[in-house]
Amino acid sequence: MRRISKLTRVAVGVASLALAATACGGTSGDSGDESKENLGLAIAYDIGGKGDQSFNDAAYAGLQKAAKEFGYKTADIEPTEGETDADKEQRLASLAKQGYNPVIGVGFAYGPAMQAVAEKYPDTTFGIVDSVVEGDNVASLVFAEEQASYLAGVAAAKATKTNTVGFVGGVDIPLIHKFEAGYKQGVEETSGGKVKVVSQYLTQTAEEGGFSSPDKGKAAAEGQIEKKADVVYQAAGLSGQGVIEAAAKAKVWAIGVDSDQYQQEALSAYKDFILTSALKDVGGAVYALAESVENDKPLTGTQTFDLKVDGVGLSESNPEFAKIAGLQDAVNKAKEGIIDGSIKVRTE
Repeated sequence: MRRISKLTRVAVGVASLALAATACGGTSGDSGDESKENLGLAIAYDIGGKGDQSFNDAAYAGLQKAAKEFGYKTADIEPTEGETDADKEQRLASLAKQGYNPVIGVGFAYGPAMQAVAEKYPDTTFGIVDSVVEGDNVASLVFAEEQASYLAGVAAAKATKTNTVGFVGGVDIPLIHKFEAGYKQGVEETSGGKVKVVSQYLTQTAEEGGFSSPDKGKAAAEGQIEKKADVVYQAAGLSGQGVIEAAAKAKVWAIGVDSDQYQQEALSAYKDFILTSALKDVGGAVYALAESVENDKPLTGTQTFDLKVDGVGLSESNPEFAKIAGLQDAVNKAKEGIIDGSIKVRTE
C-alpha cells in the first residue's frame, strides 16, 4: 500500500477518526484501492479479548507502542461469542478496506479468514500470530513457546517441595501441546525424573471456552492442588486467571504465561504467589511488523521469535524468584543450553 508522510497523516486525522468508528461493523463503501490513506496498525483479538492480562494484552502493548512512536491512528477489535470464520473474514476485510496497514489477526483461529482476505487485498500487509499462512503479503508471527516453557519447568522443579507440579492447558491443540512438552521436559531434566507433572486440558475446542473461562481454570487448578501440586503452570489465556486465583488461595506457586503476570494490575491481589511467567513477546512481534511497514520494508513469510532473539523468555519480577536455592543458576544454564543447541526442546 502507498505510504504517506506523517505530516499528511496528521492532516487527515479527522477523517481517520470517522473511519475508525466503523472498524467493527461490516464493510464500507470504500474500494480499498491504493489512493486510500494508511491509517496505521489494526489488530483483531483472539478469544478472551483485551483484558486477559496475557496473550491479547501483550498484542495491545505492541499496538500502543506503534501508535506512540509513529503517531498514527490504530484500531483494536474484539471478537464476538460464537463467531465463525466468515465473521473473522469480514472483520479483517473491513479493516483493510478502511485503510489500516498492517492488519494483524491475534491467534491461530484467524488462519482460514486471513488466507481468504489477504488474497483480496494484496496492497495491505497482514500478520497472524501463532499460525502460518502462505501469502506474498502475509507475515506469520510464530514463537518457540516450548523454550520458554522449558525454563518454566526448570523453575517449577526447583521450587516444588512436594515433588508434584501441575500444568493447565486451555485447549487440547498442537499449539498448547508445545507449552506442555517444553514444561514437562524442563521439569524432568532438572529433577532427574523425581518430580511428577499432573496435566489437564480444559476443553477440546476453543468454542467450549478453554481460553475464556476463569472458572474452568480455577477448578482444574484446585484439582491438581488436591493431588499435592504446589506449582501450577497455565497456558490458558483468560482461563489462566482462575488458575492463579486458585494457587494464591491455596498458598502455592502459580506460573503465568505470555505476559509478565506478576506485573499485571488486575492480578495484583495474587502476585505474591506468581513465581514467574513464561514470556512470549507478542507485543514485540506486533510492533516489529508495524515498524517494517512504516519503513516501507514489510515483513512477510514466517518470522520466528525464539530465545536467541529474546522472542520468548522467563520473567524474574517476583523477588522470591532469586531466593529459591539454585533456581537462578539452573535457569541461566538452561538458557545457555537452549541457545547453543546443547538442549533440544521437544514440541510434542
